[in-house]
Parts: sequence; structure tokens; C-alpha cells
Amino acid sequence: MAVTLKDVAERAGVSRSAVSRTFTAGASVSDKMRRKVEKAARDLGYSPNALASSLTTGRTKLIGLVSDNFHNPFFLEIFDLFTRALQDRGLRPLLLNLSGETNPKNAVRMMQQYSVDGVVVASSTLPPSFAQIFGQAGIPVVHAFGRRSSEPQVHVVDIDNIECGRMAARTLMARGYTHVAFLGGPESATSTQDRYTGFVSEMAKHPQITTSYSFASDYSFDAGHREMRRLLAAGPAQAYFGGDDVISIGALAAMQEHGLRVPEDIGIIGLNDMAMARWQNINLTTIHQPIRDIVSSSVDLMTSLLTDEDRHPESRIFSCHVVERGTLRPKHTAQAF
Repeated sequence: MAVTLKDVAERAGVSRSAVSRTFTAGASVSDKMRRKVEKAARDLGYSPNALASSLTTGRTKLIGLVSDNFHNPFFLEIFDLFTRALQDRGLRPLLLNLSGETNPKNAVRMMQQYSVDGVVVASSTLPPSFAQIFGQAGIPVVHAFGRRSSEPQVHVVDIDNIECGRMAARTLMARGYTHVAFLGGPESATSTQDRYTGFVSEMAKHPQITTSYSFASDYSFDAGHREMRRLLAAGPAQAYFGGDDVISIGALAAMQEHGLRVPEDIGIIGLNDMAMARWQNINLTTIHQPIRDIVSSSVDLMTSLLTDEDRHPESRIFSCHVVERGTLRPKHTAQAF
């Protein structure tokens, strides 16, 4: 039979309320009482019932983790980091799949049904308004991988996607390519829009280089593969900036199926530096996104919001860097302009 609070109280020789206070964060209990109760609990193998505790404290410690792209393996890495980071803080993640969902009110309604204490929106494709509606419903919210803003309506943690676009453009130019292209994710995604803006603005400074662009239907291998097959049939560029790693890996597969050698015949650079990009048979040159820092900062903000819901919203932006691998021609063979 399961050990109960009553069993611990009898073992410690104290009241049930004393045991309850011992395992309630912030409750008043003397050090002597706490030691007696904790020893009795250890001896009996007792663990407090989290659901019962939530009835007393009004806190469930549930944090909704909301996303809409379960087709991208990069987000498996993100979910792994988020769930572990939340659990390390004594919080419990509740994963919500919004793939295909267009009405944020449905997501809010579901989170309210579970009485979550807060929500982390982990998505670069959901618009800022999606996160804002949680705040409007009185639920503390952090938008991880959201769009940066000088006057954010909710807490945002992300990278500078515009600068990443510029970084990719400069990287391709440094290799001497004279026809480059942007192969973005879904055109409606704010991350795609900002990476495109940075890329084309940097390339506009170099009119001698031909620049083109196109968009995949979503951030997935199949979408990248499908769009690159279309581009190859129409006449490819010399090198591409893929909207993210998984699109780039799909595009890379299409290039190889077409009989092109990478990087001798065609090149590509991705963005994210997901684990798969480091596999020997892929070896993707990419832009590293510091997801550990983004996740850690997001969880820090969420933890602070649980004690100070009126904290003024802020944007935390992390820098990125290029990771040199094997899908672009090396710099030393670049042609001078």
C-alpha cells in the first residue's frame, strides 16, 4: 500500500498539518519539526502528492510547453532541454502540439483546463499575437524563438535572425560565389521573413552578385527536398542559404540525387547547428543557434514570472556564429571580385 501523509505524521509523532506544512513551499515550520518529518518520510519512502499539494497552494507547477512544428527534429532537441530544465526547477512540463491549429483561443482554453501556472511558446513560426493572447488571459508567458521587438508585449528570447541572414550572405560572398539564393522556410514565419530581410539587404550591397529567393512550405526535410528539386529543374544557383538545417538537409539530398557534388558543383549553408548537421554523411556548414542559452534564459524568465507576474516584458537576444564544415567551397579557393 502507498505510504500516506497520516503514516508520516504517526512515524514522526506530529500532526498531519505539520507534515503538510513541511512539504509546502513557503509554509512556516521550525527546523526541528522539518528534520523530524523529513526523516520519517525518508524512512517510509514517502513522496508528497503533487496534485494534493496544488489544492493547498493554488499552484500546480505545470508549465505549458507550446509548439507547432513536430516535423522538425531540431525541436526534439529543444523539447529535451526544456523539459529537463523545467523539471530541474521543480516544475512540470505539459507539452501541447499546435500543428495545424490557427485559433490561439483554443490553446488558451486547453491551458486553462489544466490550470497551468505559466506557458512557454517555443516556436519561430507562430506570430507574436499567439503568445500575447496567453498574457491577455492572465497566464504568465515567455515566447522562446519569438520575434525580437524594441517594445515587446511578452517576454521574448531569441536570436537576431536579421543578422543571421547577413552572416549567411557574407559567408557565401567570402567563397566567391557569383549567383546565390535564399531558400527560406514558410513565408508567413517571422523567422523566415527576418532571415530573408538580412540576406537580401546584405546582398544588395554587391550588385555584381546575382541573388534569387524561394520558400519551402514548412520547416521540414520533405519541404526542403521538394523545393530544391523544383529549383534544380529550373536552373540552380551556385550556393544557397537554407532557411534552417532540416530544410538544408532536404535540399542537400535533392542535390545529391541530381548528381551534383557538394561543395564542388553547388554549396549550401544552414542555420541552427542541430545534432544531425554534424553527422559525417551530412557535414553541413551552418550557423550555430545557442539553444541551451535560449532555453535556460526562457526558464529563468518563467521562474521569475511565477513570483512576479507584473515584471515588465523584455527581449533577450543571443548571438550566433558560423560553423565551418563541408558543404561550401573553402575560402582559399574563392575567386576575387
